[in-house]
Amino acid sequence: MLSHILIRDFAIIEQLELELSSGMTAFTGETGAGKSILIDAIGLVLGDRADSTSVRAGADKAEISVTFDLAGQPDVLRWLRDQDLDAESDTACTVRRIITQDGRSRAYIAGSPAPLQTLKSLGEQLVDIHGQHAHQSLLHRDTQRGLLDLQADQEDLLGELAELYRHWSDLHDAIETAEQDGRHRQERLDLVEFQVSELEAAAPRTGELGELEEEHQRLSNANLLLEAAQSAYAQLYESDPDAHSLLTHALTAVDQAAGYDSQLAAPLELLRNAQIEIQEAANALRHYLEDLNFDPARLEELDTRLALLQSLARKHRCQPDELPERLQTLATERDALLDHEGHRSRLTTEFAAAEARYRKLAGEVSQGRRNAAQVLGQSVTEAMQTLGMAGGRFEIEVTSSPTGKPSPHGLDQVEYRVSANPGQPLHPLAKVASGGELSRISLALQLAATRDRRLPTLIFDEVDSGIGGGTAEVVGRMLRTLGGDRQVLCVTHLPQVAAQAHSQLAVRKVKGTDTTETRIEPLLTDPARIEELARMLGGVQITARSQAHAEEMLKSARQE
Repeated sequence: MLSHILIRDFAIIEQLELELSSGMTAFTGETGAGKSILIDAIGLVLGDRADSTSVRAGADKAEISVTFDLAGQPDVLRWLRDQDLDAESDTACTVRRIITQDGRSRAYIAGSPAPLQTLKSLGEQLVDIHGQHAHQSLLHRDTQRGLLDLQADQEDLLGELAELYRHWSDLHDAIETAEQDGRHRQERLDLVEFQVSELEAAAPRTGELGELEEEHQRLSNANLLLEAAQSAYAQLYESDPDAHSLLTHALTAVDQAAGYDSQLAAPLELLRNAQIEIQEAANALRHYLEDLNFDPARLEELDTRLALLQSLARKHRCQPDELPERLQTLATERDALLDHEGHRSRLTTEFAAAEARYRKLAGEVSQGRRNAAQVLGQSVTEAMQTLGMAGGRFEIEVTSSPTGKPSPHGLDQVEYRVSANPGQPLHPLAKVASGGELSRISLALQLAATRDRRLPTLIFDEVDSGIGGGTAEVVGRMLRTLGGDRQVLCVTHLPQVAAQAHSQLAVRKVKGTDTTETRIEPLLTDPARIEELARMLGGVQITARSQAHAEEMLKSARQE
C-alpha cells in the first residue's frame, strides 16, 4: 500500500508530508481547495505526463516522493529484482520524480534512475486510479472494450494478438507492394541491375575504407615519418655522444661499483634493461626505415580509389563503409524482382497462415470477453439496484465486427447496453443514460471491476459526482467494504461517503498576502471529523443540528 507521500513545490503545494494507513481514507474540503492535486501528484510519480505547470510559481522544480509498503507483495519484489531495482528492504520501495520549470523530469525507483515506462509498469501493479471524468469516457467504445478486457484478464493473449496483427499487417502491405512492383517491376529491375553491376565492379570490402585512409595518411606523410625515424635512430646509435654510448658508460660505472654496495644492484638491473630496450628500439626503427617505401603511383591509386568510394556513397546516399551492405541489399532486391511471381506466391501463402493464426487467437479472446461480459454485466446490474436504479439492467454485448477485418484488438465490437427502469428494453448506454445515471453506472462498473483486481491501493477521485442522499451512503459503504482488505483513497464532496471512511483528511486552501497554498490536515479525533462533516452538510454556518447529524452519520458507519 501507499504509506508515505512527500511533495515539494508542486502546483500550489509548497511542502506536504503525509503518512497514510490501510482501510478507506477520505480527502474532503471545499471546492477549489486542491483535493485532486494530491491524486495528480500520485499519478505523476507513477508515470503520468508532466509539464511546466506542475512546478509551483517561483520555484525551480517540483519533487514528489511516494513510499510503498510491499509487505505481502512478493510478485512486485520479484519484478523489481528483474529490473535490477532492488527495493530499500523487503517491505518498502520509494519512487521519486523531479520536474523542472521547462517541463522536463527525472525519475527514480529505490534510488536508481528509471524511465517513465518503468514507473508506469510498477504503478500498474500497485495502484488503480479512477478519475472524476471516468463516466464521460465510458461513452466511447474503446473505453468500454478496455474495461471489459481488464475484467477478462487476458493481457498476455491481447499482447500476443497485437503482435500477430502487426505481422499480418506487414504481410498485407508487402503483398500490396509486390502487386504495385509488378506493374513497375521491369523499370525497377533495370535500375537495380545497373546499380548492382556498378557496385560489383567497384567491389567495396567491409573495413576497406579504414585501411585505405590509414595507408593514404602514411604515404602522404612519408617524408615526415622518414625524418622522425632517422632522427630517433641517430639519437640512439649515431650521434656523438649517442644514447647507447652514454648508457653503456653509465652501466659500466655502476657495474664496477656494485661490488662494494648491494644497494646498487637494483639500479644496475634497470640500466641493463634500459640498454636492452634501446637496442630493441633501434632495431625496430632500422627495420621500419628499411620497409618505409614512398610510392607516388600508389598514393595516386589510393586517391582514385577513395574518390570512387566517396562518389558511390553519395550516389547511394550512404556512408562509404556502408557500400558492401548496400550492394547486398540491392542484390537481394534484384533476386526478388527476378523471382517476382515466386516471391508474391510465398507472401500470399505466409499471409494466409498468419491470418489463420490471428483468427484462431482472436476467437479465444472473443470467448474470454463474452465470459467476462456475463460476469461483469450481472455484477453491475446488482450494484444498480442499490444505487437508486432499482429494476435497471446492464448488459455487455460482444458481437463480431461488421467488417470482419483484423485489428490490433481483435474481431469484436463491444457495446454497453442499459435499461435504467423496469420494463424498458436495453439500449446503447450513450443514448439512454442521463448524467446522474451515467455517473452511477460508471461507479458500479469501477466497483465491480475493482473487486476482482487484487491491487493493494485503489484511488477514487470524485467518482461519486452526480449522486446524493441514500445513494451516496450506499456508495460510501461499498468503498468502506473495499477498504476492508486493502487501501482505498477517496476524494469526495459528499458527507455520506466521507462518514464511511476509516480515516479522514481535510484539504485546506490557505491564502497569504502574495501566495496561495494547499495544506492537508489529518482529522485524528471524532470532534474534528464531526466538525468537517457538519461543514459538508450545512454549508458556511455549522449548527448544532448539522453537528448532531454528522455525529449520527459517523456513529452509524462504525456500527455497520
